[in-house]
Amino acid sequence: MTTSNSSSNAVNARGVIQNWQPEDQQFWNSIGEKTAKRNLWISIPCLLLAFCVWMLFSAVAVNLNKVGFNFSTDQLFLLTALPSISGALLRIPYSFVIPIFGGRRWTALSTAILILPCTWMTVAIQDTTTPFSIFVLIALLCGFGGANFASSMANISFFYPRAMQGGALGLNGGLGNLGVSVMQLVVPFIISFSAFGIFAGAGTVQPQGTSLWLPNAALIWIPFLLLFTLLAWFFMNDIASVNGSIRQQLPVLKRGHLWILSFLYLASFGSFIGFSAGFAMLTNTQFPHVNILQLAFFGPLVGALMRPIGGWLSDKLGGIRVTMVNFALMTLLSLLLFTTLPNEHSEGHFIAFFAVFMALFATAGLGSGSTFQMIAVVFRRLTIARVIAGGGDETAAQTTAARDTAAALGFISAIGAIGGFFIPKAFGTSLAMTGSPVDAMKVFVVCYFSSLLVTWLVYGRRINQGMATRLSKANNETL
Repeated sequence: MTTSNSSSNAVNARGVIQNWQPEDQQFWNSIGEKTAKRNLWISIPCLLLAFCVWMLFSAVAVNLNKVGFNFSTDQLFLLTALPSISGALLRIPYSFVIPIFGGRRWTALSTAILILPCTWMTVAIQDTTTPFSIFVLIALLCGFGGANFASSMANISFFYPRAMQGGALGLNGGLGNLGVSVMQLVVPFIISFSAFGIFAGAGTVQPQGTSLWLPNAALIWIPFLLLFTLLAWFFMNDIASVNGSIRQQLPVLKRGHLWILSFLYLASFGSFIGFSAGFAMLTNTQFPHVNILQLAFFGPLVGALMRPIGGWLSDKLGGIRVTMVNFALMTLLSLLLFTTLPNEHSEGHFIAFFAVFMALFATAGLGSGSTFQMIAVVFRRLTIARVIAGGGDETAAQTTAARDTAAALGFISAIGAIGGFFIPKAFGTSLAMTGSPVDAMKVFVVCYFSSLLVTWLVYGRRINQGMATRLSKANNETL
């Protein structure tokens, strides 16, 4: 089958593309671009819903005691943190599944799975005798939503030519990340009235006379998950040429750059998802007079919108420069946050606290985009050079590079997601031991400054400029 005359026969009845050549301009213009865009615009809402489910406890935990439960502050912080640890661990196998199962089938299946924790949470919240251990299990199941990021990004990377992958991945990841903000915007509204009748039970009357229908927080996502499961199954595609066993993909774990870039992504994306999970609970402990649920969505919104900007700036200015400046800003902002917190001499300054935290969300999103750009450029170049040095031709090198880069992106995203557990758990532990989040913030300052040093030492020093130049020229991208 040729790329120039395959438009009518490229896709079989099961949605499997037999011949996919996105680097061929004629193929891309005739069928490739339209197909890639269709898969992208179904992938984005699927990923957005996955993020909604992943971070659901960040909005639910703060309300559990208001509807009759009696959990400690540390327990509530743990519930916001657990989805991130399970999501991070699950991202590792999710990084390798697309070449095995296919993008269409896996996107549909992984979206459908999320109906389970939403249904279970709906039932559990309506019974105030539900033990804490059950909520722990539900929180861990919500982590499946976080794992979807790894497979979703890997899948979309196969559909686009190298020159367009940055923009496509930026849209998929950035708009997908908006799910956190969407959830934190929708949940406070949907739990304020009886939207689902008998399915959500009777509302819980609050001291001020209003009622909360907390089961609505989980119920609202179920019909959308069903809809996009069906859309993914019937309208997305599998690519037959994208295949490979886990064994073929595992050697990527032996590369030193994978672990270095994982640390940088942990500091950037890990901060975004960790702050998203813990910001509402932290604010509730420091400024209890503020109804933070009405404002919590701003942080994830800012961070998600800054992610594609981080990728765009990296394409223009270089990922190294953008990442270094970004970590310097994160260090300074973390130091500035100390001055806004309550202490023995002050009740704190909420407006300043909120403003600094919004800036931290922005830099966390920006850094997520810039470090992801670095990952893609480094691994494509290193893989192509390795295959050609081993006697492979250009076609084999490009195919292997696409597979290995997708695996690296997924695995590094798994490491980054651990921040979603570490940050809220650190806040909870610091508050339990000292009554203040200050000790946790000290750790974050050290982390951001260390990330700045690592970026400079490994990628930014003059001794490495030769490598940066070669990578940039080979990929027509700016490292």
